[in-house]
Amino acid sequence: MADWNNILIAVDEMESSLRAVRYVGEIAQNVDTVSICLLNIYPEPPPDFHLKGGILEDYQTQHIVRAEHIFSRCLEILVDAGILRSAVYCTTHMAESRTISDTLLEVRQKGNFGTVVTGKRGVSKAEEFLFGSISNTLARHCNDFTSWIVG
Repeated sequence: MADWNNILIAVDEMESSLRAVRYVGEIAQNVDTVSICLLNIYPEPPPDFHLKGGILEDYQTQHIVRAEHIFSRCLEILVDAGILRSAVYCTTHMAESRTISDTLLEVRQKGNFGTVVTGKRGVSKAEEFLFGSISNTLARHCNDFTSWIVG
C-alpha cells in the first residue's frame, strides 16, 4: 500500500472541490513529508467536435487555461493552511475513451498515491446511471489506497 501522505486531490470549479482542498490543508499542514498532486480531469470533445471544425489543440488549451485558474485558487488555500508550495504540483488530463473516474484511478495507480481526495458532488440518479459517480467508483476500488470524500 502506498503512503497515505502521497495525496491526489481531484479538483474542478465546484465549491465542494475547494472544501476538499481546505480539508486536506487542515489535515496535512503539520506533516513534513506530505506530497500533494492537484489533478484536473476534463472530458474528451463530443463526437461531432471535428465535424463542426473543432481543433483538438484549441480544446485542450481552453481546458488547461481553466485548470490553471482552479490550481491557483487551490494553491492559495493550501499555502495559507501552511503547506509548503514545493510539496504541491499540478497536472491536467483529458479522459480519453474512458470515464473521468477511470482516468482518476489510472492517475492514482501510476503516481502510487496512497490517498485520493474528492469533493462530494450532487448528481442526479440519471447522471449517475449514465456517467457513474466518482465517489462510488472510489469506494468500490479503494483496496490499496484511502479515499476521502469531502462533503
